[in-house]
Amino acid sequence: MTSRAEVERRSECKQKLSSTRVMGSTGEGLVVKCVLLAAVCSVCQSLQGGMLFPTDSPSREVKDVSGLWRFRADLSPERNLGFKKEWFKSPLAETGPVIDMPVPSSYNDITQDSKIRDFIGWVWYEKELWVPARWIQDQGTRIMLRVGSAHYYSVLWVNGVKMTEHAGGHLPFESDISDVLRKSTGTACRITIAVNNTLTPETLPPGTIQYMNDRTRYPAGYFVQNTNFDFFNYAGIHRSVLMYTTPKVHIDDITVETSFSDNIGLVSYNVSVLGGSKAAVKVTLSAKDGRCVASANASQGILKVTDVNLWWPYLMHENPGYLYSMEVQATAEDGQTDVYTLSVGIRTVKVTSTQFLINNKPFYFHGVNKHEDADIRGKGFDWPLIVKDFNLMKWMGSNSFRTSHYPYAEEILQMADRHGIVVIDECPGVGIKEIRSFGNASLAHHLIVMEELVRRDKNHPSVVMWSVANEPASEMPPAGLYFKELVSHTKSLDSTRPVTYIMNSNYARDLGAPYVDVICVNSYFSWYHDPGHTELIGLQLSTQFDNWYGKYKKPIIQSEYGADAVAGLHSDPPMMFSEEYQKTVLQNYHNVFDQKRKEFVIGELIWNFADFMTAQSRK
Repeated sequence: MTSRAEVERRSECKQKLSSTRVMGSTGEGLVVKCVLLAAVCSVCQSLQGGMLFPTDSPSREVKDVSGLWRFRADLSPERNLGFKKEWFKSPLAETGPVIDMPVPSSYNDITQDSKIRDFIGWVWYEKELWVPARWIQDQGTRIMLRVGSAHYYSVLWVNGVKMTEHAGGHLPFESDISDVLRKSTGTACRITIAVNNTLTPETLPPGTIQYMNDRTRYPAGYFVQNTNFDFFNYAGIHRSVLMYTTPKVHIDDITVETSFSDNIGLVSYNVSVLGGSKAAVKVTLSAKDGRCVASANASQGILKVTDVNLWWPYLMHENPGYLYSMEVQATAEDGQTDVYTLSVGIRTVKVTSTQFLINNKPFYFHGVNKHEDADIRGKGFDWPLIVKDFNLMKWMGSNSFRTSHYPYAEEILQMADRHGIVVIDECPGVGIKEIRSFGNASLAHHLIVMEELVRRDKNHPSVVMWSVANEPASEMPPAGLYFKELVSHTKSLDSTRPVTYIMNSNYARDLGAPYVDVICVNSYFSWYHDPGHTELIGLQLSTQFDNWYGKYKKPIIQSEYGADAVAGLHSDPPMMFSEEYQKTVLQNYHNVFDQKRKEFVIGELIWNFADFMTAQSRK
């Protein structure tokens, strides 16, 4: 939770650190104020407490301030005119032309302006709203402002006062804005958010800025953003912006770990309360029908549930996705009570040398890879799309998905909890291909991202494994220590889930594989390798599995496989890009899966669930 004093402490660190440089019109390097700064991120992390999803309760109110915002891209050559002119100090419309921009959405595909679609640098959002008077008048009420996700680097002001900054495009950040609002009563609240999508070798995902200096082909100051991933770098405020309240003495965080013995479910809980030293905590666990099945009067303990209903994956049980409701009450010395309700699924996860066990029974990942990606809205959160996706996944018999290649919205994980869909929760560690991305600054930020991810998603029963990266250059010499530290740190944050990353390296030279619990391998035989030769898939895929298992003796997931196809394109005999060729590729893969799952293969995740956008430079 970020105060103004804490933000001011941060600025001195920031000035000492490196930044992305973009060529300006004079040919001199001009600082773009968007960088992943390890020291700044460390300060950000130290300022954050829990990250409970905002919900209404008898003591809490949530106000969604999404909708139409005012928007302006900083088109100046240096991309820093907004900071020089201090656009945050006055209404954005007074600084120059503004347009409407829906929140949540990516800004790229909303306009008809190609400069906006491919824009790199700072964009500015603004929203004015009235805060309920009772929130401001009650001095015992905390007023929080929470951004679900903004890509990539964000700075937040309220009424012209800087509140917080955040590095990273896929996880939430928030700030206590109570004091600022109470100093400006009687006026509307003006929220300003500046967002920069520039990627550097130290960001997650990483990228580089390339300066085009050939004046016979490019104008002065021309630059492009290069990345090592195959999806479009959508930008903007991608998830809801919420204002919510809590009492001064409030529930800051809840951690739940579950197990069972015979018919007794065990719920180990730990409640963190801030704002007062002597709050009384009461915890009540209720079944779906509202019956209280266990309770306790302590901030930490173990709840025992007789005749427990376990949380089971979809298609693994007749009653999948069973959730209990845990109500936590924290009562301060003055009698004011904060109430928060958390859904709890009781289940266990365990990995052996050949199996992945959920509730002590073998589980096979029969699923998909996905993207948060759709026409017009880009990566903007959209309920109709989410519900449709879940209906499609269940219709096709999928029991799982990977959040390739970044954390998805919390509401998606809540849906997975309810439907019994298993999730491999992946951080945005995609495109780690250059030696600079294995440096100390990158590792420091990567550790913080995992802390933010685990803190946000630790209580979701659907999340059964953490993925710390996708297809990194894990044969490079620094990769061994990098992934040893990263996996170890993630396990220290959560000892109940296995940790993996997605590999496409040579099995004998992968330096991070010794540290993961599950081997996840991507391969595209007869597509990227030996294209057109589907007769080779059986031999090559079997050899791949035998090599990886022979060296590491760990269960294996085929985390990506498949072939592209143009809908309606047919060919006999099958040729690449035809529907028949895609079908033949999948059949050959599935034949091997059906044999190897009897040994040590524990899952198959097809690439990809649905179409997604790539940069125009991608094939």
